[in-house]
Amino acid sequence: MLENLVGQDAAKAIVKDIKNNNFPGAVLFAGSSCTGKLTAALEVARALSCNGDDKPHWLCECPSCLRHKALNCANILLMGPRDCSLEISAAKDSFIKSYRDNDSHLKACRYLFLRSVRKLTLRFSGILWEGESNLNKLAPVMEKINENLELIDFPRELPPFDETVKICGELEADSLKLESDFLYDSIPVNQIRNMEKWACIRADEGKKTVIIENAESMQVSVRNALLKILEEPPEDCVFILLTTRRNAIMETILSRVRTYNFKDRPLEVQQDVIKRVFHNEYFNGQIDEFLLNYLPYPADKVRVQSKEFFQGIMNGKIPDCDALVKTCANFEPRVEFKIFLNGITEHVRPALASMAGTQACAELSKTLRQCYENVTLYNQGVKPALECLIRDINKINVLYGRVFSAI
Repeated sequence: MLENLVGQDAAKAIVKDIKNNNFPGAVLFAGSSCTGKLTAALEVARALSCNGDDKPHWLCECPSCLRHKALNCANILLMGPRDCSLEISAAKDSFIKSYRDNDSHLKACRYLFLRSVRKLTLRFSGILWEGESNLNKLAPVMEKINENLELIDFPRELPPFDETVKICGELEADSLKLESDFLYDSIPVNQIRNMEKWACIRADEGKKTVIIENAESMQVSVRNALLKILEEPPEDCVFILLTTRRNAIMETILSRVRTYNFKDRPLEVQQDVIKRVFHNEYFNGQIDEFLLNYLPYPADKVRVQSKEFFQGIMNGKIPDCDALVKTCANFEPRVEFKIFLNGITEHVRPALASMAGTQACAELSKTLRQCYENVTLYNQGVKPALECLIRDINKINVLYGRVFSAI
């Protein structure tokens, strides 16, 4: 159990509690990004439903474990926002290389790619999306993805190499469309209500698991709706909340969950993860840096565009937002937009040397967060969001004595 979670002390506590039948009905996995929280949550779900003799070892071949390993199991609901597209691209690259070279880890890379796509598609379960207004637009995209997944899924023999490359390319493109066009950046309250109905129906075998990623991003109404079922979880259902910011979780929720803290892993451990999971022997950076290599528009070029955008404003110019959006490939996936806005934050750091600059940076931070939420939560177009940002940056700069102009 949790054999594939590398360099994470939280695994010992989790395994101990499960083996001692002391794992509660509601838990919180808290830690930075790329610390293995989702990996651990999915492994807990597998372990709790395992019915094999060697339970719950990762190599268990019981029907339940095989479904869980392929993330094709009816006992899991996965909710919450996540940037999935980069992992899908990295996993596709590993799978295609492994198939081309017919190497010994082809099976592992095949699982890796299947799981990377299903970490996205699980969030579009018909159970969660029942009653959603855009279900008719979503259904054809999901249908095509599921048809292509079936072509490369176990126990089917893989298609010829060229056909497999084509299938994987379509899966990559359709997954990006699914994430960009349909994935909510905050869970709708209707999905919480749909989940509650499902959780209260007894499972045919094993335990049900509800995984809520980026739980800190839930709106107040959603948190309040979730509280009701966390107060007394159904006996055969476990709730696993994941967060990168424990202090942003409501106290009333924290009081109803047991927290397992996931530490930041040293660089050498992260490099080991990249070698084990993606079979890349050459990359020497962190996991998040490795994944950024799969952005359609490189992260370093996004940061350059961010710096030029800000400096242009300070020089009294009005940046061409239309050209910027086109240059940055419409900032899709949305992590591109996050990098762009974070680049502005990094560029204004020298202003922190003064009191006025510190106040201006704090105000700018709120403005940048609002700009991102306007695009991701409220579906504002990137171009009008940037046009509003230009106006707001100028206002902040003037209000605090033009501290940004001196940078």
